[in-house]
Amino acid sequence: MDTDELDRNRTLREQWEFHWNHQLRARLDGLPDDEYFWSPVPEAWSVRPRGSSTAPIQAGAGDFTIDYAIPAPDPAAFTTIAWRLGHVIVGVLAARNAAHFGAPAASYESWEYAASAATALDQLEAELDRWLAGVRSLGDAGLRVPVGNKEPYPELPMADLVLHVHRELIHHLSEVCLLRDLYLHTKSAARQEETA
Repeated sequence: MDTDELDRNRTLREQWEFHWNHQLRARLDGLPDDEYFWSPVPEAWSVRPRGSSTAPIQAGAGDFTIDYAIPAPDPAAFTTIAWRLGHVIVGVLAARNAAHFGAPAASYESWEYAASAATALDQLEAELDRWLAGVRSLGDAGLRVPVGNKEPYPELPMADLVLHVHRELIHHLSEVCLLRDLYLHTKSAARQEETA
């Protein structure tokens, strides 16, 4: 195929859509609230009822807040599925959807974090749909336009932002899947010890 005929926009969307449809989406089905909030280590960052966190910063506009710190701790805090989904929903998707595709303004401070796994997954799907519709609307020409001052590297083209967001989605949602595996095997081992 001649590279002039390549539909770059479709190719970028399919990079994410294939991963979502064939490797991630089904792995998130049936996520219960206890697993959503589960912390395998003490003092992991999470999404918590307002006022119950000990993190340096608790961001959020609703009844639940997300743990945070500026500057980030070194080593980085361990984070729960709730935290990782909150980060993806707000920091990776909603803020970009607002900055580039006309979605409502979104920030860690203004977001109403999900009090349940089902709500978080609904938020994730809504932001993913907005993101993909926004990317689709760029066409090929829009992928070449600089991202502008809404991003740390304003001179880079939108295609670079799309690749970055997709890498972030794959990275963080794969972490969520790993935590799901850890939860399953930790709880299974605990049940076996109880019955032994």
